[in-house]
Amino acid sequence: MAQVPVQTIHRDPQLFYWILIPITVVMILTGILRHYATVLMATTPKKQDLPSIKEQRSLLHGINLRTNANAISTPSFSARKDYLVTAYEAGTFLKEPEKKGQAAPNPMTDPAAMEGMMGMMKGNMAMIVPQTLIMGWINAFFSGFVIIRLPFPLTIKFKSMLQAGVATKDMDPQWMSSISWYVLCIFGLQSVFNYLLGSDNAASQMSQQMGQMGPGAGAQMFGPGVDPYKQFQGEAENLAVLAHQYTLEGVEDRLLATVKV
Repeated sequence: MAQVPVQTIHRDPQLFYWILIPITVVMILTGILRHYATVLMATTPKKQDLPSIKEQRSLLHGINLRTNANAISTPSFSARKDYLVTAYEAGTFLKEPEKKGQAAPNPMTDPAAMEGMMGMMKGNMAMIVPQTLIMGWINAFFSGFVIIRLPFPLTIKFKSMLQAGVATKDMDPQWMSSISWYVLCIFGLQSVFNYLLGSDNAASQMSQQMGQMGPGAGAQMFGPGVDPYKQFQGEAENLAVLAHQYTLEGVEDRLLATVKV
């Protein structure tokens, strides 16, 4: 079987030292500076009062019960479900029970909500401004350079992603442009930042995005403009209609059925 000819491009070896390494070093240094800038701009979180913590944890209790319902027996689940559904509908866990059923306050008039929005804006600025400056720097000085060839074959679908800024139709997708190397560094330096700054760092954009979807995001479920009573009512309905089936129900019979006497 005939082999596909390997495409050869004669490049200046100095491109490796004057383009690839500077872009990588600048991205690492920018990530470190962004981490410490975020730490300096971060405001000290205010200590929550006991009713607010009770309100949040009570809703998380219902979510955890619904998620892990199959791990407990049917009588235990029924007792917990009846207690939580009754408490949710009565507003027992509300921080301010006298405001049950009222419209949610305007987040623009809540000082705590405004402080949270300012903190979010600071974090976004610390991420957007450096990336905008670096992208302009690369477009001004390194646009159109082909700097590296990947050691594994790729399909034509990767061409637009790996050869950004290089308008060449016949170039093999294994070749990578300087702009594409910059984009790859944005998502590929997470392990470097974890090694230099620790796993809980503000330089890794990927970890920031995942942190918004992780289990810890439940602590922010009562955000600005959200009615806690409606949240409790919704969780009460989810628990009420949940079809429970104990995972270990009849496990003795199932085990004995597999034993050959």
